[in-house]
Amino acid sequence: MSPDGPVVDEPRSLWRRIPFRRAVAVYVILRLATLLFVVVDDRLRHVGLVNHLSIWDGEWFLRAVAHGWPSHLPMVNGHVRANTTAFFPILPLVLRALAAVTGLGAAVVALWVSAFTGLSALLAIGFLAREFAGQEKAERAALLFAVAPGAFIFNLIYAEGILLTLVALGLLALLRKRWITAGSLGALASATSPVGMIFVAVCAFTALLATAREREWKSLWALALSPVGFIAWMVYLWVHTGTLMAWRLTERGGWQSYPSLVYPVHILTKFLFNPISPTMTGQILFAGTVVSILGVVVIIKEHQPIPVLAYGIFSVAFFAVSAPVGLRPRFIMLAFPLVIGAATRWSGWRYRLILLVSLALFVVMTIEEMSSGAVFP
Repeated sequence: MSPDGPVVDEPRSLWRRIPFRRAVAVYVILRLATLLFVVVDDRLRHVGLVNHLSIWDGEWFLRAVAHGWPSHLPMVNGHVRANTTAFFPILPLVLRALAAVTGLGAAVVALWVSAFTGLSALLAIGFLAREFAGQEKAERAALLFAVAPGAFIFNLIYAEGILLTLVALGLLALLRKRWITAGSLGALASATSPVGMIFVAVCAFTALLATAREREWKSLWALALSPVGFIAWMVYLWVHTGTLMAWRLTERGGWQSYPSLVYPVHILTKFLFNPISPTMTGQILFAGTVVSILGVVVIIKEHQPIPVLAYGIFSVAFFAVSAPVGLRPRFIMLAFPLVIGAATRWSGWRYRLILLVSLALFVVMTIEEMSSGAVFP
């Protein structure tokens, strides 16, 4: 006891104020452990840390930061070749601004942004789960999200952290009937990634239900505002390149990406008729498709609120028919109501088993992605 009163343990007090602190601690530990693994791998292969973590989409985001987007679509053999047109503007613009303010390289800034927005996504998903499931189940949901197999992406340069934060907070706004907030978050999400359009669909669905059932006309703000980011980006590309379908043509020509209703059927039947024939990617997609179908059943049984349930179902449907992407771990993580559903459905040893399996798969995916280019994340 001091003369001025009891001594307060400030660091401990600050730690206790952090929401979902077990999940936060695990998230930070996994980020640091992944960095340690990459550093060791770099020493063995003589690869620079930043270069190592700028792989896959990260390289394209950094090109957009440095050079922007092309004024005409580059062609090869009559098809649009891969270029930055496929990458939505929010992350590159944020990185460009932060690099200018801090004086750091864009890649270094990007790695920090990815890590911190992954953490903000974890907190936002926890807050969302707490809104309708209570504190205990929200704690479980946040922790399960921290060890999701697709969470390795938060060590790379991707827009997932920003997107997940916007969507989770947007769903929270919809639950609280804060229509303008939800629409504004949707506008940002739809300018961050094409996946943001799933949330736009949820805003439209929720607004139409609210007007039909409760004559909640203000809900139409969510419907009107949420697609603004996507529309603005498409208009910019149209004016910039002279081609209305610039983004779609780049996705199709540069990445052979296209919607296909038979794609999930192909994934399932190919594996079932000959389980050893698919590549590792095929096996991952089969497992992801099965897990996602089961996850949809779970969230329906859990009676999640309509906006959350709709986002989960719409996400699974969107990724299932997106060839050749499919339901791989990164996209199952983006369909995070499935993660919330598993955490709210089971507790005790069943939850701990799911947690351990998820952590083991996270380790496998991290090793595979950080040390090999065999599987697209």
